[in-house]
Amino acid sequence: MADLIGTYIPDYKLELPETAASAFRRYFEFLEEKNKVMNLTAISGEEEVYTLHFLDCLALFKYHDFKNESVIDIGSGAGFPGLPVKIAEPTVNLTMLDAQQKRINFLSETCDNIGLTGVNCIHARAEEAAFEKEMRGKFDCAVSRAVARLNVLCELCMPFVKTGGYFFAMKSVDSDEEINEAKKAITTLGGELEACHDYTIPGTDVTHRVVVIKKVKETPSGYPRRFSKISKSPIK
Repeated sequence: MADLIGTYIPDYKLELPETAASAFRRYFEFLEEKNKVMNLTAISGEEEVYTLHFLDCLALFKYHDFKNESVIDIGSGAGFPGLPVKIAEPTVNLTMLDAQQKRINFLSETCDNIGLTGVNCIHARAEEAAFEKEMRGKFDCAVSRAVARLNVLCELCMPFVKTGGYFFAMKSVDSDEEINEAKKAITTLGGELEACHDYTIPGTDVTHRVVVIKKVKETPSGYPRRFSKISKSPIK
């Protein structure tokens, strides 16, 4: 399966470090082991994990190189897309944020097993962590994959991004209505919808979308709100 990634990476204009193949292999093996008791992902099996998780996440490099950037992955779960980005571009300074301690424990153990450095795994709710001085407006990029509807996700993620930085939301190709619904939220939170890129995961017929939002000004101090307020009254 390492050959599978190597075969398709040129399509992404990405040159992987020599450590990537073994890192992805150890990641896969540890994920499979822990998934038996933790239910981290519905996707299992070598080919499916390598394509529908690893290659899917690496598609971000078609639109951004992430070199030497600070990146925060909101709602990291099993580590997607943050860990594949870090494996592919070791210069990334990665923060992984999740509200469940057991997931953070898994991510920390995974980083130890892979031998990754420059990764900070934080157990916190995004709407609370966004008000921490060392986190608000401090990241070059925020990334998130299949966490919430885009207007809700923007409120949770955009406060972490510095002005001039980017938020990359990984979505389905059926997200047109969701994107239109989020336009007011994007503007309110200091963003600008820059692009929507559809891509087919190499070796599959599965097509996904990356929504690219540029942070053009600071997020107003009242955001994000409490999650109960965000979910009941999302910005529309």
